[in-house]
Amino acid sequence: MTTEPILTARGLVKRYGRVTALNNADFDLYPGEILAVIGDNGAGKSSLIKAISGAVTPDEGEIRLEGKPVLFKSPMEARAAGIETVYQNLALSPALSIADNMFLGREIRKPGILGSWLRMLDRTAMEKRAREKLTELGLMTIQNIGQAVETLSGGQRQGVAVARAAAFGSRVVIMDEPTAALGVKESRRVLELILDVKRRGLPIVLISHNMPHVFEVADRIHIHRLGRRLTVINPKEYSMSDAVAFMTGAKAPPEAAAVAA
Repeated sequence: MTTEPILTARGLVKRYGRVTALNNADFDLYPGEILAVIGDNGAGKSSLIKAISGAVTPDEGEIRLEGKPVLFKSPMEARAAGIETVYQNLALSPALSIADNMFLGREIRKPGILGSWLRMLDRTAMEKRAREKLTELGLMTIQNIGQAVETLSGGQRQGVAVARAAAFGSRVVIMDEPTAALGVKESRRVLELILDVKRRGLPIVLISHNMPHVFEVADRIHIHRLGRRLTVINPKEYSMSDAVAFMTGAKAPPEAAAVAA
């Protein structure tokens, strides 16, 4: 690739007592791509994503966003920088409405004294924007924007979480196992949503154990092993069996040059 990465990490180290979760880990995400991150359990991929999304602070190493060094001390700081994360457990509040969940922590207040002094929320504006974002992603099978999230199916809930990330993620969207708890039909819809988000120009980091899904949508696959990036492969040039063999150590990875391919 000739373009510069939008998000990079170099030499990340994260220790938990005697356990080293990240051991000089590197990472590159390029504009407009879907980068899948795969690895065996305990490989350190979750720690890598947490470092990038502000959930943990690395002990060593550097993260750069659009070429500038960043140090996120919380997920809120990462969100403020334009990095949105869709977590495996959705991180939605079931009793709140779809619109309330979309704007959770970023509520729109009414103009003037009502908003600044009485801190009243502008529910009309929030519902209007929430409806627009859901419509953009083809999610208006949801009829009532004010209905509680707990009344939605698993796929619809994931759709709300993806729509929220797409609405506020100005630079990067991270998706952590977005289809893990879904059936076949709902998983298909979420994969379509991921491709929709990509078409809108946002680069996506996809963490998944589902190899068919990874090979279907990813432009490149980052393989994480023993706390660091082992290699990056092109899914068009390698098979799922190859990826699993690299991931588990059963097969030697391709040359490091493939990382920058």
